[in-house]
Amino acid sequence: MGLAVSRPTAVAPQLLANAPFIHRVGQLDVRLAVSDQEIAAAQALRYQIFYDEMGATPTPAMARARRDIDDYDAICDHLLVVDHGLDGRPHVVGTYRLLRQDVALAHRGFYSAGEYDLGPLIAQSAFGGQLLELGRSCVAPAWRNNATITLLWRGIASYLQAHNIGHMFGCASLHGADPGLHLAELSYLYHHHLAPPELRARAHDSNHVPMNGLPAAAIDSRAAARALPPLIKGYLRVGAMVGDGGFVDHQFNTVDVFVIMPVDRITSRYASRFVGANDAL
Repeated sequence: MGLAVSRPTAVAPQLLANAPFIHRVGQLDVRLAVSDQEIAAAQALRYQIFYDEMGATPTPAMARARRDIDDYDAICDHLLVVDHGLDGRPHVVGTYRLLRQDVALAHRGFYSAGEYDLGPLIAQSAFGGQLLELGRSCVAPAWRNNATITLLWRGIASYLQAHNIGHMFGCASLHGADPGLHLAELSYLYHHHLAPPELRARAHDSNHVPMNGLPAAAIDSRAAARALPPLIKGYLRVGAMVGDGGFVDHQFNTVDVFVIMPVDRITSRYASRFVGANDAL
């Protein structure tokens, strides 16, 4: 997996020195992984967040390697925020996994298809840009700030431009696998942010969790919106909508909701903020 490094999320400086980055602010940059070592560092970060911090259940192989690994890693692009540090030991502090429609359809399909019927989305993609699935998003605790999140979004925005993406989608998570704990949040999303039928992926019947457990009039919308995880709040701010039904993911100890974001809803104000004239992939 490349040169030896001293911590799981570290990357050898010489691997990064001549590799392209999309944008840099101070000691942080955002880039696409171009080496096995960078992907391994992202997998190690994912393990720390999903398994150590959030209580997901690893397979024995994952626990031995202390990396979150699945078959999709080999076909996805991996977006990274790297902290180059003041000690000359760069390491991955944020990541997203990106899967384009043309790549997904040439292999095993989208990851989210295991939870949701994506038929409506795939059908409508014939009339616009291709689909992009976002997944495995996480940021190390000490870097959960505006600078890191902005770099991740700047990387995504550049990727959208480079690949003619019409819609982004993915599963976002509410922590805790009991849907009853999230009744207000799920109902709020259903009543206020439900996608139109042509974009509305539906959780498979075998695992469909109704999202309209409370009528709209019974929801304290402000409180429910505040209770949403920061990632979902961020998606809603850029015009995201949700699919029909939650999905209980017992391995990751979450209730998932399907999120769809038409790229044209990300206004020119956001584009000018996240995409610079000198950015490149």
